[in-house]
Amino acid sequence: MIEEEIEIRTADGTADGFLFRPDGAGPWPGVIHLTDIFGIRPVSVDLSKRIASEGYAVLLPNIFYRTGKPPLFPPDSRHGDEKAMKRFQELVAPLTPDAIERDASAYPDFLARQDSVGSGAFGIVGYCFTGGVALRMAATCPEKFAAVASFHGGRLFTDDPASPHLLLPRVKARLYFGHAVEDRSMPKEAIEKFDRALAAWGGQYESETYDDARHGWTMSDSAAYNQPQAERAFSKLRDLFAATLRSEGSGAKTATT
Repeated sequence: MIEEEIEIRTADGTADGFLFRPDGAGPWPGVIHLTDIFGIRPVSVDLSKRIASEGYAVLLPNIFYRTGKPPLFPPDSRHGDEKAMKRFQELVAPLTPDAIERDASAYPDFLARQDSVGSGAFGIVGYCFTGGVALRMAATCPEKFAAVASFHGGRLFTDDPASPHLLLPRVKARLYFGHAVEDRSMPKEAIEKFDRALAAWGGQYESETYDDARHGWTMSDSAAYNQPQAERAFSKLRDLFAATLRSEGSGAKTATT
């Protein structure tokens, strides 16, 4: 596995992050891996490497670069306490829809400039808050994304005029949504409305709720971690990328182990 620390020039500054790819020249299909609200940390690095081991060049950007560099939370903060909630707001506030759309081209453009990355459209995956970010980026640059995945994505369907579901008509990618149960950020009623919006959109998609999986179930450092369901989620992600990013003529190789 090859790991590089990288910097990406954006319209608003410089995003730090990592690029992972298998040993060998490639080229490899490109994937953008967006972290949940807790940012880049060992669990997100390990997951990026796992995706890369399937035969992809994986960009792990610090999407919170406007606020700071990892680690983004003080070591004494606890999920749900006042200090953590204040930090959540500090991280999310600069990521307005306009800011996300400005970043939407910077990340795939960086991947496209890498000699080790194939010429086809990219995949993108988000978790929690970044499920909606991934969808917005795919809607902003529809020609650059072939696949979008979201796991325990929050607020995908709301009454807000900037709700991610309203972006669907602009999306050309194949979509996958894995929802949590009893998720305050995406309750059952919102999932049902979101599914109706997906059906009306008419593109290729899958949307399902994972049994006994609470918000954050894919992250091994979360109290909600559910190992069997996390493995199932990874399987779904692997199948999505295999079906969409390895099309004939992409110039991409398959990793061997």
